[in-house]
Amino acid sequence: MDFFQTLSLALVQGITEFLPISSSAHLILAQVLFGWEDQGLAFDVAVHGGTLLAVILYFRVQLAHMAVAGAGSLAGRWTPDAKLAWAVVLATLPVVVAGLLFKDLVEGPLRGPLVIATTTITFGLLLWWADYSGGKNRDEYSVSWRDALLVGLAQAIALIPGTSRAGITITAALLLGLKREAAARFSFLLSIPTLLSSAVLVTRDLLESAEPVDWSVLLLGSTLAAISAYLCIHFFIRLLERTGMLPYVIYRLLLGAVLLILFW
Repeated sequence: MDFFQTLSLALVQGITEFLPISSSAHLILAQVLFGWEDQGLAFDVAVHGGTLLAVILYFRVQLAHMAVAGAGSLAGRWTPDAKLAWAVVLATLPVVVAGLLFKDLVEGPLRGPLVIATTTITFGLLLWWADYSGGKNRDEYSVSWRDALLVGLAQAIALIPGTSRAGITITAALLLGLKREAAARFSFLLSIPTLLSSAVLVTRDLLESAEPVDWSVLLLGSTLAAISAYLCIHFFIRLLERTGMLPYVIYRLLLGAVLLILFW
């Protein structure tokens, strides 16, 4: 991989992982526009590791409180932080199960560009409807076991390329009555075990392959993904109440249309 490809793919991963605009749609578009081959397992591990580091660093204080409270809950001390910690755990289970059951389908037939274009548009419209429906007055600490399970089931749908993990989990949270910032924060917290699981699985596949490793490219890709992801989280949350979801919805519709024009 040359510098431009490394830079582009790392930034795509870092930014689109946490914005509701679908990373898979952008990756396939980049490959078509520039004629790039698959970046390889090692690079996937590096950029996923970078985005994981970014979200952990951004929420480090809240995560520390959740970890301590979650441990305390085992002794019967239930606090809002403890309930949120276990809600994240519960919401992660559906995507783990679905990933194991449907891995071949997701990595095969569902990776077609027309599927990605359709899901990019469809779930973009659903995000718009969720954002403009009323009754959003809850924070992430109010998430119940039922809410967590429903958001987790929505996250499992994001295994279909083009859906966007951030997009579908924010959509589900909004439909359950969470405020925009709360929906985004819960989505980002939920990304941590999901990204960790993905990194573990891809690392296992990497260890079983004979793929050569260019450590300078991996370090650069990981660093760029981490920096861009951290900045993305920061500005997305800060601007969310002002902008709402409409800019991302419009962007998704345009992106889906471009993919349809290219591949129809």
